[in-house]
Order: sequence, then structure tokens, then C-alpha cells
Amino acid sequence: MDRSQFNQCVEQYADRLFRFAFSSLRNREQAEDVVQESFARVWEKVKTVDFANAKSYLFTTAHHAMIDEVRRHQQMSDIEELATFADPKGTPYPDVNEVLHKTLATLPEAQRNALLLRDYEGYSYQEIGDITGMTEAQVKINIFRARTALKNKLKSIDNLIDTEP
Repeated sequence: MDRSQFNQCVEQYADRLFRFAFSSLRNREQAEDVVQESFARVWEKVKTVDFANAKSYLFTTAHHAMIDEVRRHQQMSDIEELATFADPKGTPYPDVNEVLHKTLATLPEAQRNALLLRDYEGYSYQEIGDITGMTEAQVKINIFRARTALKNKLKSIDNLIDTEP
């Protein structure tokens, strides 16, 4: 890959990498750090990375950088921290997008990342396996379990509305 191809990768994939990192980390600064670290790692190996495989290489690198970031900051969320879904104005109807992201945060990391790569970024099972280091069967299992957990947590209206005054 040459400099112009690297710049093309930045233009094409920076936003997608940020969305992927932000969806998982839920912290803007950490997500920006992950994107910057991913591109820095690619730049270090710019001579050995094939332009055709740059997208997969970037997302794999971002996945590993997110793991490093989580370990560094040790921000694993507890379910107890996510007990209330009411919006700050005190209305009993929270933002559904906020509820979804908080519920996503309760999923195990492997399930959350596989689901985000599949449903948010549109990767195939094989590509997700290449990015995360899982087999295709493991990817399918993690996505199934993540969707089932989300469905079970969100299907009750009680989970979406704060019923206590």
C-alpha cells in the first residue's frame, strides 16, 4: 500500500471504525483513541499491508485496540449501573436508542462486537471471524445469543418505561 492508498483508507473507513469503537466503548475519547491507534498501526506496516485487505486489517486492529483500551481503563459495566433507563428530564419514556445502547453494554464483549459488526457494519460471518479471531460457528453463536439476550431484555414494556414514581 502506498501513501495515496493509505489516505484513501482513512477517508473510507475512519467514520466506520469510529462508529464501531464508539458503539462498543460508549466513550467518545476512547473511540477516537482506538481509531487513531488503528491507523497508526496500519501506517507502521504500510509496506506489508495489501490495499485489498486494508479494511479487514483495520477492523481487526481496531478490535484489538478496543480490548487494550478496555483493559487499560477497566470499564467493564455492571448490570446494576444500568438499572435505571429513565431520561434525565424525569419523564417515564426514555430514548429508545439510549436504552438499546445501555442494553448492548450489558452483553459480553464477544457477543456485542460480533453483533455490532454484523448488524451495524454489515460484515459477513467470515469477515467477522477474521476480525475477531473467532470461527464462523462461534460468530454465529455469539450473534444468536446477543440477539436473544437483547430480545429478552427489551421485549417487556417494563424494561422500557420506568414504572416507579
